[in-house]
Amino acid sequence: MRKLLVAAALVLVLPAPVWADPIQQGIVLPQLPPGTPLVQLGYQLYSGNCATCHGAEGHGIQRRGPSLRGVGALAPDFYLRTGYMPLSRPGLQPHRSAVLFDEQQIRGIVAYVASLGSGPPVPKPDPARGSISVGQRLFSEHCAGCHQIAIAGGYVTNAVAPSLQDATPTQIAEAVRIGPYVMPTFPKSQISDRDLDSLVAYVQEAKHPQDRGGWALGHVGPVPEGLVTWLLAMAALVAACLVIGRRIES
Repeated sequence: MRKLLVAAALVLVLPAPVWADPIQQGIVLPQLPPGTPLVQLGYQLYSGNCATCHGAEGHGIQRRGPSLRGVGALAPDFYLRTGYMPLSRPGLQPHRSAVLFDEQQIRGIVAYVASLGSGPPVPKPDPARGSISVGQRLFSEHCAGCHQIAIAGGYVTNAVAPSLQDATPTQIAEAVRIGPYVMPTFPKSQISDRDLDSLVAYVQEAKHPQDRGGWALGHVGPVPEGLVTWLLAMAALVAACLVIGRRIES
């Protein structure tokens, strides 16, 4: 009986058992003095908000989060600036949402993750150096099958391909290189940096098309546009037939 009482007291006093390892909910912001080095700030933020899924030193945790060692600055910059991370629950598809860290905090986490091993830096695409026509061809070949040629997004197996309307040039380039979630990765051997400039140029152009043909119908593609055209034509044809029929009767 005495042993049972001692055990019960320990359960009340001690924190949650390590085997429960609950996922951290909410954002933990450390109190650090001004002038704290960026990597140290990032380490504190990572420990409070990322280590539960990715491990204390970025080695990853099975069925929770992948290793971050060697991913460089590219991956954390993309996932944090799009609001893809942190996830509320492992296994969910990340979606663009509110960014939970300010600029300094993001730079700190990115610097810390980049310090865990050599990896790619944040890309610096320049759409002005690209060709929109080349970018359209590349997008048609590699991206339109999921995101649609009008960058409106779509549905794929077990996932949703997001719209690219809110993606910045840097985020587009980052996504091409890392392949978030079920998206394939496109290394420089498949899409060079110069081609990447063109692809980004096309996406930027597609966000605000000129619509020289007139009614855009939401830029959802030629099939819906064709259907609307046929429906309008059929309605006009039926109306014409009714008018002609009434004149003949009279």
